[in-house]
Amino acid sequence: MHFEVLVEDLSGQKALEILLPRVIGSEHTYRTHAYKGLGSLQRNLQAHSDPTTKQLLANLPAILRAHGKAYAASPRHYPVIVVCDLDDKCPRAFRRELLAILDVCDPKPHAVFCLAVEEGEAWLLGDLAAVKTAYPKAKNAVLDSYANDAVCGTWELLADALYPGGAKALKKKGSGVAGEQKRQWAEAITPHMDIEHNNSPSFRYFRDKLRQLLAGA
Repeated sequence: MHFEVLVEDLSGQKALEILLPRVIGSEHTYRTHAYKGLGSLQRNLQAHSDPTTKQLLANLPAILRAHGKAYAASPRHYPVIVVCDLDDKCPRAFRRELLAILDVCDPKPHAVFCLAVEEGEAWLLGDLAAVKTAYPKAKNAVLDSYANDAVCGTWELLADALYPGGAKALKKKGSGVAGEQKRQWAEAITPHMDIEHNNSPSFRYFRDKLRQLLAGA
């Protein structure tokens, strides 16, 4: 089986490049695609994507239509995994929006939508032992205050635990520096994660969905 994995930023891509082989095994293949933010869906889901727009949702309908056509003969062997942050959206409403894209695809690809609740850093915080191994000087009081998949400003909480001066100091340096710092956290923490005992429900959903696809191949 071959997985095409779409993710909204480089930090998510870095984490998935490390995690995917551990979930799907070496006998299967994958390719990850990182975008410059989540963005928003176009009103006309059948419209062509704007090549100058590098955000995930703006490009997603065109990507899924093309994928459905390319692998029409065997869609289940070439699934598309879409990983994006939920942020403050209603999970049911957002999932309905994503599933509606498939209605304009003919033929339809085999697509799975995985939402990181609230943000991708929730998957890192689902394994506090991994965070503390990667960053022994992390502020335990901050980490231990976290409730898994809470909508609480997840990346800011991780910054408060790991970054000198916390999220406030990091935000002052701009989005580019913050994005690079998120990538570094993913690169440092993910290798230490125990994928079988992660406490993030949204990570476990992602892991188990991939395994279900493999079991049904």
